[in-house]
Amino acid sequence: MAVPGRRNGLMEDDENEDENALFEEDLVELESNTPPHLRALAAASEVGDVDALRLALDNLEGSIDQPVEDGDTALHLCCLYGHLSCVQLLLERGANLEAKDEDGAIPLHDACAGGYSEIVQLLINRAINAECVKRMLESVDAEGDTPLHHAARGEHPDIIRLLMASGASLTKANLYGKIPSELPDPGTEARRILEAATSAVHNQ
Repeated sequence: MAVPGRRNGLMEDDENEDENALFEEDLVELESNTPPHLRALAAASEVGDVDALRLALDNLEGSIDQPVEDGDTALHLCCLYGHLSCVQLLLERGANLEAKDEDGAIPLHDACAGGYSEIVQLLINRAINAECVKRMLESVDAEGDTPLHHAARGEHPDIIRLLMASGASLTKANLYGKIPSELPDPGTEARRILEAATSAVHNQ
């Protein structure tokens, strides 16, 4: 999974010092990690420019599901950065809901981590059948995290409720033995929702 905000870790003074240099570094990084024929697709996906994305797709040679950056497909990037209209376009063009990045995450993982409830709902709605929804909800990344783990860690109550209503498992542990209810900070709404639901499952 690519990480939004490459400037994390920079001191505030450094960030303000030369934004042009940082922008140039981002472009160099994008170009070095992305095959030349996919750079327009990757750039449009990152910034959420739906017109540029449409043009890139119209001129695309090969599959819409090709990794464009760090193993992420265009759909991964649009979900990661929260670009709803771009996600809609990619799904209309046939992007694979279950494509995995280099960490084993599917686009739903990225949307849940970012807290983009409309995108999460769209991805679930676009699944072809109940079995596809089940596979997406149970999909795990390299650390054994399901989409619900990501929503729990990010403390996104709306997405947690949505995933639970869609059938997400409350008791599946990741590679560190953590179930979703153990990930939000104590006292948060996300923690309360998950603990109550998990307790109800255990009491059934």
